[in-house]
This record gives sequence, structure tokens and C-alpha cells, in this order.
Amino acid sequence: MATATVATGGRGLRRVRTRWLVAGVIVAWIVLWAVLRNRFTLALEPAQLTTVHGWLNDLRSTVDASRATSPVFAYFFDAIRAAIDAFVSLLQDLLARPAYGRPVPVIGWLGVVAIATWLAYALAGVRMAILAAVGFTFLGLQGLWEDSMYTLSLTIAAVVLALLIGIPLGVLAGLRKGIERVVTPVLDFMQTMPTFVYLAPLTLFFLIGPAAATIATLIYALPPVIRITAHGIRTVSPAALEATTSLGATRWQKLLKVQLPLAGQTIVVGVNQTMMAALSMATIAALIAAPGLGQTVINALQALDVGTAFNAGLAIVVIAIVLDRVTTAASRRTERVRRADASHLRRRRVILGVGAAAVIWAIWQSRTYLWSARFPSEVDVGPVRFSLDLGTGIVNVTTAVVTWIQENLAGVTTAVKDAVTYALLNPLQALLGGSPWFVTALAILAIAFALAGIRAVIVAAGCLALILVTGLWGDSMVTLAASLVATVIVMLFGVVVGVAMGRSARLDQVVRPVLDALQTMPAFVYLVPFLGLFGATRFTAIVAAVAYAAPVSIKLVADGIRGVPASVMEAAKSAGSTTWQTITKVQLPMTRRALTLAANQGLIYVLSMVVVGGLVGAGALGYDVVAGFSQLELYGKGLAAGIAIVLLGIMLDRITQRAAARASARPGGV
Repeated sequence: MATATVATGGRGLRRVRTRWLVAGVIVAWIVLWAVLRNRFTLALEPAQLTTVHGWLNDLRSTVDASRATSPVFAYFFDAIRAAIDAFVSLLQDLLARPAYGRPVPVIGWLGVVAIATWLAYALAGVRMAILAAVGFTFLGLQGLWEDSMYTLSLTIAAVVLALLIGIPLGVLAGLRKGIERVVTPVLDFMQTMPTFVYLAPLTLFFLIGPAAATIATLIYALPPVIRITAHGIRTVSPAALEATTSLGATRWQKLLKVQLPLAGQTIVVGVNQTMMAALSMATIAALIAAPGLGQTVINALQALDVGTAFNAGLAIVVIAIVLDRVTTAASRRTERVRRADASHLRRRRVILGVGAAAVIWAIWQSRTYLWSARFPSEVDVGPVRFSLDLGTGIVNVTTAVVTWIQENLAGVTTAVKDAVTYALLNPLQALLGGSPWFVTALAILAIAFALAGIRAVIVAAGCLALILVTGLWGDSMVTLAASLVATVIVMLFGVVVGVAMGRSARLDQVVRPVLDALQTMPAFVYLVPFLGLFGATRFTAIVAAVAYAAPVSIKLVADGIRGVPASVMEAAKSAGSTTWQTITKVQLPMTRRALTLAANQGLIYVLSMVVVGGLVGAGALGYDVVAGFSQLELYGKGLAAGIAIVLLGIMLDRITQRAAARASARPGGV
């Protein structure tokens, strides 16, 4: 007992020392900033290049010059590009664009709606079939049928390739621990990288266009299906495997007859996650000339046309909801269909057969009649003509609402923006970006040591050194400041809402579906409403990042609060603790691992979104990346900015992960 008391006292003393060490570092940092302000900051003007940027530009020129003669390009990169381009073009010809001398796609809108409805019924039941039919028809009513089909074509192509690669790899990782140990760090790296940074390196080898966009989407969407498939294979009941082994089944028979069927529901969850990731990335891939809704959103954002951006963003949300709900329902339905009785299966087969006949009829109609090939803008019912154009109305209403907000609520939005900007963002940005680079680096390393230990310091030192090499120290510190401010706000939301959800099951049932829905929306969509509220500023990117990252942090905190043992809560109540005392003295201290993990995930999500915010005036690394795509002379700087973003992500991820590991090592951590 005495030993335990001494140990607990030692840990408490260590925590106090950590706080004082961090506070001391910050005070010393501020003093040095005041003395050496704006000296040795390594800031660059937007058009200014370093030697590294020039070298990357030369590398691109060299690659472009050797593209026609190099066997590496002729037999490897160009072959991959040609194969993927052909696959994507086939899907686009089928769904989106005129093909084979026809003025319309091979399958018109009526055929696509019929196929989607039939697939949704086959996989997920009647309700999801109705959702798919209504959702896809709504895309046409918005006037965005063709753009939606381009986005869907790219998403389907990436998902098919991801599943072809990911499911076998996931099965191998689930069966062989050695393969899992090799694959896991690679997947960690792929999931840590913000979405933007995939794009620039790929254009170097695969040029701008559908192939590079598909490969970027494939890379982003691949990790979930590998991880979740491996998890499904590993969690198959050992009793089922033992029973199969005792019957003399071979390894191959066990895989096909037991492990894959029993892991089927989990694998479908992986398909769902892969599909949502692919849709998110397919819209961002518009930056490298991927056609579809992403192009419409980007053009509208750059023109500050919130109405058009909202209409296109709404179409992306509709596709996301349909894909998410259908695949989620399919994962739950897998087990029910497997256990259904014979009469139910017979009835289902009949309905599917009738549905298949209806699909064939709809495809024939869409190949024969123009009205069912191109989504009509109006329809005649007897002598009356009805408009089918909802898109113009959505654009006009959104524009009117934004105008009203800007005219009547400018005082409120400006006050909120100025409060965060002057109280948090400007001081932190001044400290990070205005200090000499070596002072900032030493301060970051000292804080990393205090919070996460020597291993995190080694990683952070490597990342900071490489950021120096990229020549973008100043822009990296500006991006870091915005990310930290957004993460603080995310954690405020996470703690307040997460604690409330963790303490109230009823509130959790109401809020959690909303958070799940928010997590299905691609990153671009979050920018649109806040662009209307706050204009094109760095604050817009921060608010969008908060909205993007808050759901995952809130859910992690809520799960941590719910994980506090009931016996501990009872003991707190019997000791006469008030609600506030229970939260601050019992629940929050015991959920410190969940809190640290929430901060980790919040940082990664925020960093990804703050970079996307380069499209709406966030500047810094996000602007550098976007400018690198649009201006040939800034390509090297954009590529270096992508590398700097990855380094920031790795550094923040490792520091927070090591801090989380330390927190979980303490007794009572949840």
C-alpha cells in the first residue's frame, strides 16, 4: 500500500513537473520572441523560390523531357496510365458523356437510376432502394446529372481497384502477422498524409488527368479496406476454426468456407469506408483536372459564388448519403440474408428477377429515347408544362440567404471572426512565425520532450530539419498556428459535447447519427457555408476545419466518458460529489487517454482541412500547393509545400500518439 502511495505520488509529481516545464518553455520562448522578433524567420514571398524549389522544377522538366524516350515511362508509368485511363473512360462513356458516335452516354439517366435502385434493393432492402431512386433523381433535378456521373465514374473506378488490391492484401494481413507488421506502418503513413499532398507527386509521373486522379483516390481509399478486412479475418471465432480443422478442412477450404463468410459483415464495413474516402478524394482530385462536381465547387469557390458551390456541394452530400446508407445497411443485412428461410429467399429472387427485367427495360428506353437519356429540364403533363429545374432555385435561394446574412449579420460574424483572430490566431502566428527559426524549433522540441518523451523529440527534430530543407519554414509555421488554434476549438467542442453525450444515453442517440452524417461529407463541402458567412479568409478555413474535425473528437471523448467503470461513478456519488466535481475530478482525469487520442485525431483532420482552406484565402502551405497546380513556375514550391504538410502531420501525429501512450500507461486511464 505504501509502495502504491509512493508510486502515485511520484506520478503526480511528474505531471506537475511537466506542466511547469511546458510553462517555463513558453515563457522563455515569449521573452526571446520579444527580443529577436521578426529576425531569422525564413519567410518567403508568394512568388519567391529557393534552390530546392528550382531543383524540383528542373526535375519536372527533366521528367517531361525524358517521358517520350525513357523505357521506365514507356513500359511502366505510361502503361499504367493508359490502362487506368481506358477503365475510367469506359465508365464515363457508359454513364456520363456521349460515346461511340452517339449524342448521349451508353446508359442514360433512366437506366442509371434503375440500376442504382435495383442494386440498392439487392444489397440493402426496400428502404435503401427508395433512397437510391430519390437521391439519384434529385441529382438530375439539380441540373448536375452529367457532373454527378463524372464524379461517380471516378469513384467507382477507384473503389473497384481499391477492393481488388485491398481485400486480398487484408486477408493476407489477417492471416499472417508478419505481413501485418510490414503493411501497418505503410497504412499509417498513407492515412496520416493530408489529401492534397497525394496530387503533386502523381502528376509528375502520370500527368494531369483522370489516371492521376484515380490513382490519388485509390491511394487515399485503400487503407480502410485493408485494415478492416484484416480485422474481420482475425476476429473470426477460434471455435469455428477448430471445428473446421477437426473435420479435416484444408487451409484454402477454411478461408473460403469459414473465415470469409464469417468476416463478410466486417468486410462490407470496409467497403463502406473505402467508398466514402474515394468520394471525398474524387472531388478534391478536381485540382488535377478530374471532371465532375469537384470542378464545379472549385470554380464557384474561386469566384466566391456560394450559391453554385452550395448546389454542387449538396449533390456531393446526396451521393455520399446514398452510398453510405446503402453500404451500411448492406453490412447489417448480410447476416440476415444468410439466415433467411427458404420462402423468404424465393420471394426475394422473384422480386430481383422482376427488378432485373425493369432495369433492362429502363436501359433500352434510355438508349432509344432522348427524354430518358438526358435528364429533361421540363416535362409536359397534358397541356401543362412543369419545370424540373430545382438547381436554379437552390442557387438563387442560397445566394439570397448569403446576401441577407452579409447585410444583416455582418456585425456578428465579424465579431466572432475578430475575436478568434485577435485573441488566438494572431498571437500564436506571431510567436511561431515571428520568432527566429532556431528558437521556434528548440521550443517545439522542448515541449515535445515534456509531453511525449525522447522518441517523439527525435521524430520531431527530423521533421523540423526536413521542413527547413523545403525552404517553407515561414509558411509551415503559419499553417501550424492555424491548425493548433482550430484543434483547441475542436477540443473545446469535443469535451463539452462529448461529456454530455457520455453522461446521457438519450442525448447520444440523438447527436451520434448527426455526427455520423457529418463524417460522410467530403472536405470541400464544409468550406461552402462558412465562405458565405465569413468570406474568403483564413478564419473560414479554421471554422471549416473545426466542423470537419469535431465529430470524430466528440465521439472519442463520449466513448471515453462512457468507459469509466460504474463502480468508480458509484463511489464518487456515495462520497457526495456534485456533478461538476464528478466530471472534473473523476471522469475527465480517467479519460485522459481518450482525450489525448481525440486531440491526435482532431489535429490530423484539422491539418487536412486547413490545407484545403488554401482555396478560400487560408494562404500558407495550402495556397502554395494550389498555386503549384495552376502555375508551372511554382510547381516545385507546391511540391515542397506538400512535403512540408506531410512532415507537419507526422510530427504532430507522433507527439500526440506518444503523449496518448504515456497517458494510457498511467493507472486509471481510459
